[in-house]
Amino acid sequence: MAKMMLRVRSRDGLERVTVENPQGTTVSELKSLIQTQLRIPFQNQTISTNQNLLLAKTQEEIARFTDMANPNTPLTALNLAHGSIVYLAYDGQRTVAGPAFHPAGSFGRKMTMDDLIAKQMKVTRQENPHCELVSFDRDCANAFQHYVSETLAFAAKRGGFMYGTVSEEGKVEVDFIYEPPQQGTEENLVFYRDPEEEKAVEAIAMGLGMRRVGFIFTQSVSQDTKDYTLSNREVLQAAEFHSEGGLKEWVTAMVKLEVNEDGGADVHFEAFQMSDMCIKLFKEGWFETEIGEGDDPKLSKMKKDVVLGVKDTKEVDNDFFLVVVKIFDHQGPLSSSFPIENRNTPVTLKALKTHLDRAKNLPLVKRISDFHLLLLLARFLDVANDVPALAVCVHTQSPIPEGYQLLIETMANTS
Repeated sequence: MAKMMLRVRSRDGLERVTVENPQGTTVSELKSLIQTQLRIPFQNQTISTNQNLLLAKTQEEIARFTDMANPNTPLTALNLAHGSIVYLAYDGQRTVAGPAFHPAGSFGRKMTMDDLIAKQMKVTRQENPHCELVSFDRDCANAFQHYVSETLAFAAKRGGFMYGTVSEEGKVEVDFIYEPPQQGTEENLVFYRDPEEEKAVEAIAMGLGMRRVGFIFTQSVSQDTKDYTLSNREVLQAAEFHSEGGLKEWVTAMVKLEVNEDGGADVHFEAFQMSDMCIKLFKEGWFETEIGEGDDPKLSKMKKDVVLGVKDTKEVDNDFFLVVVKIFDHQGPLSSSFPIENRNTPVTLKALKTHLDRAKNLPLVKRISDFHLLLLLARFLDVANDVPALAVCVHTQSPIPEGYQLLIETMANTS
C-alpha cells in the first residue's frame, strides 16, 4: 500500500506526518512517528480524532479523549485515510528540528534554528477558519443593527460580545449580543467594562447553555471611504478580545453600510476569524499598540521585523490577519424585543412592566425569554444562584417557580 500523509493539528497549527505502511501502523507507532518527525516526546502526546481535544484546558479534560488511547489500535480501525486530520495536545515546549548554523570565519557566535525563528516570524495567510460558519439569530442581529442604523446613523462605532453555542463541527450560532458600557467615535470604540455586570451576563449564559463566542462591532460611515477591511485599531481590538475569549472558533463580526446599485444604502454583515498567526503575534507582544496620527490604518505595525513573502518588514497589511467565515441566519430560542442595556436611554423596571403587560396571554417563561430582560432582573437577584436558576427555566422552557414569579411581579409593579 502507498504511503499515507496524515495532517496533525495542534496548538502550533497544522503539520504533516508521513506513514510508510498505513495498513499495519498502530496508534503507538503513529506517536513514534510524531516524535521523530515533529519532535514531540512520545509520553507527552495525547492524540484524538476529535477536534475538541484542542479546547481542553486541564489534564483531566484531556484524559477524556480516549478514542486513540489504546496503543495497539490500528489506524485503519479509526477510519484514518490519506489527508485525515488527527488532533494533538502535548505537555511542555517542543524543540524545532533543523541543523545548527555555524558562523563563517570569525563572525560571531553560532546561530541555532531557534535563534533564526526568533528573528524571523513568517507571516502567511491562513486559508481555512477553525469555525465552519457563523449563524445569527435574526432578531438579535436586527436589534443591534437597527439601533446603529436608526439612532446612531452609523456616525459612531458600536460594539458588543456575541453569545451562543459552538457545535462539534465548529458551527457557531449567535443567539444574543451583550452591549457593554462604551464610547464610540468615527474611528474609535472603547469598552468601559463592568466586571459585576459581566458576571451576571456569564451567569445568564451558563443557565441558557451558551457561552461567549465572539465580538461584533460596526464601522462608521466615514470609514467606508477608507481603503481597508479592518483598520489597525480594529485588528488590535479584535485580537485582544479573541485572545481573551480562548475559543478557537471565536468569531469577529463587522457591520457596515454599503452603497447599493440604486444609490441607497444596505446594512452589510461580514464575519472573520483573526488568524492563528495574528493571535500568536498579539499574545507574544509583537504588535505596536501605540498608533500615531500619520500611521496608515490599513497596516499593522510590528515592534520587530517579520518575514512577509520574501522581505523583512515591520508593517503587515491587515488583510493578512483575516480569515473569512461564512454567514447564515436562524431563529433562535430567545426574543430580542426588550430594551437593550447601556444605550442612550437607561433601562428601568417600568420597561419590565410594559414588556410583561404586552403579552399577558403567554406563560411567564415565554415572556421573560429575552437576555436583555434577564440582565435587568439580575441586578436585583443573587448572581450565583437565582440568575442561573431562572436562565435554566428559560433554557428548558419550564414553568417559573412561584417564588420567582412573585418577585418578578413585585419588581414590575414597583415601577
